Amino acid sequence: MRIGELARRTGVSERSLRYYETQGLLTADRTPGGHRDYAEGAVDRVIRIQEFYAAGLCSAKIADLLPCVRDADGGPSEIATSTLVRDLSVERDRIDRKIEELRRSRDVLDDVIATAAGGTASGG
Repeated sequence: MRIGELARRTGVSERSLRYYETQGLLTADRTPGGHRDYAEGAVDRVIRIQEFYAAGLCSAKIADLLPCVRDADGGPSEIATSTLVRDLSVERDRIDRKIEELRRSRDVLDDVIATAAGGTASGG
């Protein structure tokens, strides 16, 4: 499929797809006319890349991780290295810390909302 179709099917801009290629996250064959030609599996790969970005991973970490995750057929592409597993554990811990920070922020906001809702507004 061409880059426009991949963009449409994944909701990711063509510019982002080209960036993924430069980062080694996505590959495309070239037609005789020089156009990108993506395999059907590129849709799942782009969705997976987006999930990893949403989790806060950088492109270099995603490039390390992608070969180790399960392909659409359910089988792993390669075996994860101990270094990658360690690095991903560190990333998971970072996400856990961020979740806890967000929970604390939400609790503070809940207190402010409850106080404001229970008080009286004074007009001027």
